[in-house]
Amino acid sequence: MNSNIIQHITSCRLPTEYGIFQMHGFVDTRSNQEHTALVMGDVADGNAVLSRIHSECLTGDALFSQKCDCGAQLQAAMQAVQAEGRGVIVYLRQEGRGIGLINKIRAYALQDQGLDTVEANLALGLPVDARDFSIAKYIYEHLGVQSVRLLTNNPEKIQTLRDCGIEIVERIPLKVGENPENIGYLNTKADKLHHLLKD
Repeated sequence: MNSNIIQHITSCRLPTEYGIFQMHGFVDTRSNQEHTALVMGDVADGNAVLSRIHSECLTGDALFSQKCDCGAQLQAAMQAVQAEGRGVIVYLRQEGRGIGLINKIRAYALQDQGLDTVEANLALGLPVDARDFSIAKYIYEHLGVQSVRLLTNNPEKIQTLRDCGIEIVERIPLKVGENPENIGYLNTKADKLHHLLKD
């Protein structure tokens, strides 16, 4: 593992509604940003690991917002790992597709005026997606994960991981959380960000 980029700081037992995980804390030494991974079972045995790389969404994950599908995706991923008894959820602190919480609230305000999620970011002079999924590579290395079965709808995430050397043996769709408030958001993700949401 390249300890110059991501440092493992500590770990603990984390009992949750979806079973007992081992929670690991990491720091990105380039940005001082903190990230975590929730691990269940033996993920260093050489077999492909069920995994989700989830970007922080305070509004969806903790405040149960229906403007997105993030909270539902996190819960579904935890349930899937629990059902399998083995897996890793990498939780990256990249709020609002990397633009931060306050800018995300600004973008939401523009969405309330009729812009979609892509148009709102651009209107603020911000990137559409500023996340760095390659961070997961170093977290996987620390955990001994050699290949993954990835829970995702995002083709850019898949390509970024493959480009940095992560073996993805299977993509598992994660189509959950659709509601009347986020239909437009999901359609924009499919049409403009090419998320694999439509059959």
